[in-house]
Amino acid sequence: MRKADLVAAISEKTGVPKVDVLVTLETFFKEVKGSLAEGENVYVRGFGSFVIKKRAKKIGRHIKKNVAIEIPEHYIPSFKPAKVFVEQVKDNVTALPNEDNK
Repeated sequence: MRKADLVAAISEKTGVPKVDVLVTLETFFKEVKGSLAEGENVYVRGFGSFVIKKRAKKIGRHIKKNVAIEIPEHYIPSFKPAKVFVEQVKDNVTALPNEDNK
């Protein structure tokens, strides 16, 4: 599902115009990104947490030049789903739509 599909589904279920749903969704994304950029985690009860994770300093390799490079410690955004969310997905999804039966 893409963002446009999500906006259409929310608009259809709530009766709110698509433009208003899009503005609300974009504002939500902007607020989450802004909070994470300021180092503040975002918790949505029953859905999950948008958190900042610290990556330690490590040695990497530049493949083309075959040279070791130092990757400094840095922070990355991460999402941790709520237990209720995980259980709902686990109980309802039997196979992914794009999954080949091998």
